[in-house]
Amino acid sequence: MKGSTHTSQNRRSDATRTAILGAARERFASDGYERATIRAIARDARIDPSMVMRYFGSKEGLFAAAVTLDLHLPDLGQVPRDEVGATLVRHFLGLWEENEELTAVLRVGATNQAGAERMQGIFREQLLPVAEQACPDPEQVPARAALVAAQLLGLALTRYVLRLPPAVALQREELVAWLGPTVQRYLTAPSP
Repeated sequence: MKGSTHTSQNRRSDATRTAILGAARERFASDGYERATIRAIARDARIDPSMVMRYFGSKEGLFAAAVTLDLHLPDLGQVPRDEVGATLVRHFLGLWEENEELTAVLRVGATNQAGAERMQGIFREQLLPVAEQACPDPEQVPARAALVAAQLLGLALTRYVLRLPPAVALQREELVAWLGPTVQRYLTAPSP
C-alpha cells in the first residue's frame, strides 16, 4: 500500500509541476519576463504561490525551467565557407531583435544557476552541432564554439541588456561587418 501512496504523490507532484510550467510559459509569453509575477502564474495554475517557490525556488529558476528556446540556427553546410561568420552574426541579430525571451534568458543565465544550466544546454545542443559544420578540426569544436558564444553573448549583453549607447547605435550591417570576420576566424581559421 505504501508504494501506491508514493506513486499517487508523484503523479500529483508531476501534475502540479506541469501546471506551473504551462502557466509560466503562457504568462512569460503574454507579459514578458519582467512583468510576469509568481502570483499571476500561481493563479493561472490554480495553486498557492508558495508551491511555485517550492518547486522552482525563484522566478529566475521557473523561467529557466519553463522557457524552451530553439535558435533555428542555419545549416552552415549550405552556406559558402567564407560566409559562415557573417551568416551567424546576421542570424543572431535577427533573433535578439525579435525575441525578448533571449534577452531574459541571458539576464537569468548570468545571475541564476538554473538559467546558466539552460544556457549551457542551448550551447551544447544547438551551437556545438552548428560549429561542427564549419570547424576544420573536430577536437577544436568546443573551444571554437565557446569563442563564438563569447562574441555573440558579449554583443547581446552590451546591446540588448546593458544598452550601451554606442552598441545600440550600430546598424545591423555594421555589426555584421565588424563581427562577421571575427566569428569566421573563430570557426574556420587555422589554430593559432
